[in-house]
Amino acid sequence: MMSSGGATAGERSTIGPQPGESSKERVDRELGELLEEVRVALPGLELLFGFLLILPFTEGFRSIDGAERAVYLAGFLATAAAAALLITPATSHRLGFRRVDKEQLLQVANRQIVGALVLMAIAIALVVHLVVSVLLDATWAAVIAAGVAAWFGLWWFVVPLWRQHRQR
Repeated sequence: MMSSGGATAGERSTIGPQPGESSKERVDRELGELLEEVRVALPGLELLFGFLLILPFTEGFRSIDGAERAVYLAGFLATAAAAALLITPATSHRLGFRRVDKEQLLQVANRQIVGALVLMAIAIALVVHLVVSVLLDATWAAVIAAGVAAWFGLWWFVVPLWRQHRQR
């Protein structure tokens, strides 16, 4: 059932401290949720990265021009940078196991994951541009890639932030 803030009771119950939950339990729960979100995003990133790794070794890649190669390189580098940011929270947690300040890790990891998602959206838009430029012309490729970037921006960032604002 929807509350006046637009969130269901189940969605709202995980925000902030829970009844009877200590500060340590809250941080542990939130860190577990964060790492679970990484587990959801990582397979998509791995798939994209795998596609981009094999693409230059295909026969058709030799026929793309300099601008398309630049788009490919930008998408490839954005994907690699997103992978680094997305994996960093798990690495930081593991390297500092039992010694890490989990509250600080949670705050830093949140920023890293948001950065990774921005880079993933950019990479996907660039790959869409590359594919569409092979199928159609550069103008359509730019228009469609911009639309894809806007779509990701809307659903990954604008809508969630707007919902948070409405709930306050």
